[in-house]
Amino acid sequence: MIAGIKTFNTSIIGALIIAGIVVYLHNRFFEYKLPDFLGTFQGSAFVVILGFFTVLPLAFITCLIWPKISFGIGSLQSFMAHAGPVGVWIYCFLERVLIPTGLHHFIYIPFQYGPAAVPEGLTKWWLMHLETFANSKELLKSMAPQMGFLLYGNEKVFGIPGIALAFYFTAKKENRKKVLALLVPAVITSVLAGITEPIEFTFLFVAPLLWVIHSLLAATLDTTLYLFGVVGDLSGGIIDMAGKNWIPLFQNHWTTYLTQIAVGLLFTAIYFFVFRFFILKFNFATPGREADEEEEITLKTKQDYKNKKLAQGVQETAAASCTDPYSERAAIYLDALGGKENISDVTNCATRLRVTVVDPQKVKPDSAFKAGKAAGVVRAGRAFQVIVGLDVPQVREKFEELLKQ
Repeated sequence: MIAGIKTFNTSIIGALIIAGIVVYLHNRFFEYKLPDFLGTFQGSAFVVILGFFTVLPLAFITCLIWPKISFGIGSLQSFMAHAGPVGVWIYCFLERVLIPTGLHHFIYIPFQYGPAAVPEGLTKWWLMHLETFANSKELLKSMAPQMGFLLYGNEKVFGIPGIALAFYFTAKKENRKKVLALLVPAVITSVLAGITEPIEFTFLFVAPLLWVIHSLLAATLDTTLYLFGVVGDLSGGIIDMAGKNWIPLFQNHWTTYLTQIAVGLLFTAIYFFVFRFFILKFNFATPGREADEEEEITLKTKQDYKNKKLAQGVQETAAASCTDPYSERAAIYLDALGGKENISDVTNCATRLRVTVVDPQKVKPDSAFKAGKAAGVVRAGRAFQVIVGLDVPQVREKFEELLKQ
């Protein structure tokens, strides 16, 4: 209940849906030109109005279907929590395969920090009982079977080195030294700190199939460890594993961690042979195998992945801007104001583009502004007001884009 009103908690799913709708409406209608008598509602105001009427049917649909979705999410969590090794496999697979979408937060947060497995969240629960486990010789799995849901750090420690070895041995011989120089620090970062992005997003770039294979192998590694009795807060790199597991528990549970290392190294070899097979089978352009000999050998980041996905849209936007009247007017005003080096600040009111310039002497006469359909210019020292009209929000947006180029 919020302010006495029964309210659905749609969490990040609802936020993503609303954000997607707003972005679509903004991109589609922000520059839409209304009749002159409705000009005051152009731009952001028009987007807000459309958004209000768009979400009304969405709210009705949400009331109908969200309870079923919420029940489904809760049922999946309950199933994973009580399904033993099967639940661990599904959990670890989803946690890994959903990373590019960001939806993996729905999987691990309810378990690691929420009440899906234990009321306090697994991380807090493990630390609260760490002393008890350290003083007991009973098998860890019998005392904390639910800790199988925090095994996903093992693919960071054992899986990533296998992938890196596959990259190295499938690279062209003349490129191997360069590839090695890139892979060594990335592997060290993954193994010690549990940060896997540089390597994972590299093959996500060139071969999404390898990401699925990685997720399958990771889930299988974690489940195998679970079947051999390995449990604990093993969600990070070696530093995290040592602090929360190996050092405090080694005296009475050293066999568990020797098992972890043995199984992990076995999967390092499995990762290597599986990745090597698929890279050669499908001729994936992993580091050092690029077709373009002049192309620089690099690892990729999450931001690179996002940029790749946006590239097509950016190109389309750039092509459209060539014939965009707002861009044309903004370019004329910028030139008349002395160029982007002469601009100190820009804002707008309902009809005017308000600009502060560095040197007023560089600003051209009113006729230069009128060539861009300005009604006139108000001058006051370094402050200039270009009378644009009700289209000023769209013109200002294009004006600011030109300043950033």
